[in-house]
Amino acid sequence: MSETAATNRDALEALWMPFTANRQFKSNPRLLVAAEGMHYVTADGRRIIDGTAGLWCVNAGHGRRRIVEAVQDQVARMDYAPPFQMGHPLEFDLATRLTAILPGDLDHVFFANSGSEAVDTALKMALAWHRLRGEGGRTRLIGRERGYHGVGFGGISVGGIGSNRRTFGPLLPGVDHLPHTHSLEHNAFTRGQPEWGAHLADELERVVALHDASTIAAVIVEPMAGSTGVLIPPKGYLERLRAICDKHGILLIFDEVITGFGRLGGGFAAERFGVVPDMITLAKGLTNGTVPMGAVAVRRKIHDTFMQGPESAVELFHGYTYSGHPLACAAALATLDVYRDESLFERALTMEAEWQEAVHALTGLPNVIDVRNLGLVAGIELAPRPGAPGARAYEVFVRCFETGLLVRVTGDVVALSPPLIIEKGHIDQAMDVLAQALRSVG
Repeated sequence: MSETAATNRDALEALWMPFTANRQFKSNPRLLVAAEGMHYVTADGRRIIDGTAGLWCVNAGHGRRRIVEAVQDQVARMDYAPPFQMGHPLEFDLATRLTAILPGDLDHVFFANSGSEAVDTALKMALAWHRLRGEGGRTRLIGRERGYHGVGFGGISVGGIGSNRRTFGPLLPGVDHLPHTHSLEHNAFTRGQPEWGAHLADELERVVALHDASTIAAVIVEPMAGSTGVLIPPKGYLERLRAICDKHGILLIFDEVITGFGRLGGGFAAERFGVVPDMITLAKGLTNGTVPMGAVAVRRKIHDTFMQGPESAVELFHGYTYSGHPLACAAALATLDVYRDESLFERALTMEAEWQEAVHALTGLPNVIDVRNLGLVAGIELAPRPGAPGARAYEVFVRCFETGLLVRVTGDVVALSPPLIIEKGHIDQAMDVLAQALRSVG
């Protein structure tokens, strides 16, 4: 389909778009046709600052020649290798590279193809691990309200976004949820981590008392919830969750699909907050968004528990046709090289203060009821229109796109998560566009 033809409504009808108001979009499509560095190019030739790193994933910026050439070379060399009872060198190299930068003893990696698959993999591992240890009664999974863990049945079951759950029946049994940590009353306009809210982790003790620890396999949380509107963890909250899980023999899973690979400064949120979980789910920035890939990193004790019985026995009956795909591994290895050679994880910390000042300068603009930030992430929450939740933020999103900035909206929150290569000039330009949009939308 040509770029011109794609603007014709009939030419758009065959595609059922994900998480999109299809009829609204197709009446006025927003089409991207090229990308380089900090910018997208639209079908009508306009340059758009990427304020969202694609979808939280293009951490090193677009069109990185090193990554492109690695993928091109690999597809010419070997396009695919079966992952069951076979292997190829790149997947072993990548696993080794990842374990070298992961915190603590998270020293084994299982490859999937997305964050959703990584989450479902981690949940299955947690259930199987307890069973192997003779605690097969630990089948309950604990998520958190307003949590997002992808779109598999496991992920939406432990997830806490009502619109993602209500259409699909009863979901997995034996799931409970902790309360979310967001409070405008106590934490509005906080810079960095809020002081209030660590006590909300103690709700896990209530859940344990209700169900008994002997029934609970794992707790899964995003260290910083991104897709539900940038919810920053209160100081001490994650530390308290870790302590309660240890007390009751419950596995703690961090969903770092968004926060991994420099987004909050340092390689992973687990490092930023000084809390080592039992598993970390990864995706997005793993390949800079170039080729789909997900992963689960597990602590040594989890991996080693599975390595029992005859050496010829399959230890985990789980996997995907495209686990450790050669093109994804090539993209990921090249991406890790870029992160390392350009010190991009550290760059997020270097730019954080300037980013923070810029986003908090939006305080006081029409309808802005909160601004929150951490690392190179920000959420600008708007007062919802009576009877039309989300409409105001959506209009801001459209206005920004029309005037040169891509943002993401979730409900009435405008979320920003730019590539880690962002410069001061990009920040200034992006904030000017966003401020103008906020002033123009009633």
